[in-house]
Amino acid sequence: MAPETPSRRFSGKRLIVASHNPGKVREIGALIEPYGITPVSAGELGLAEPEETGLTFIANAELKAHAAAEASGEPTLADDSGLAVDALGGDPGIYSARWAGPAKDFALAMRKVNDGLKAAGADAPASRGAHFVCALSLAWPDGHVESFEGKVFGTLVWPPRGDQGFGYDPIFQANGQDITFGEMASEAKHAMSHRADAFAQLMVAVFTK
Repeated sequence: MAPETPSRRFSGKRLIVASHNPGKVREIGALIEPYGITPVSAGELGLAEPEETGLTFIANAELKAHAAAEASGEPTLADDSGLAVDALGGDPGIYSARWAGPAKDFALAMRKVNDGLKAAGADAPASRGAHFVCALSLAWPDGHVESFEGKVFGTLVWPPRGDQGFGYDPIFQANGQDITFGEMASEAKHAMSHRADAFAQLMVAVFTK
């Protein structure tokens, strides 16, 4: 059996974050800053957002990471994440951001999810299970990429609660918690979120502290 190819280590001090979403950039920045790494968003650099044509979270994360790494000439970290709802067959899934429309109106997206649950007769908490998924891909300008996927499981509540976080956070209550991600302090969320799960894997494999 051939030996497993070792991960490529990252030891730089600046990392491009391939996102124009301020909330996502803040969360990724909070995860990498303890390693002495300065996040620079694709938005700050004026990089275009590629069309997300992948059929999985990892495929879309890698697409975004490769595009920004090639355009910037620097290692780039990209995230593709979303909400998968059991009673909706895994929707909105990779289309989570698109459910918010061009205006990125997540109040509208959350209503769509809740309307879908009501239409499916998913009224009891036991029938409102869901999980967040986060794929993180770190790409280098030469085309090398490292990818990892994290998840966090919970239940969807209605109406939305809290104004912390972003996206679908106000309707997601992680298993074992009595508050939503929207009500949770960022430090507590970072300790258990799907993004933290994916980053923990990335950290072990790629980052040199």
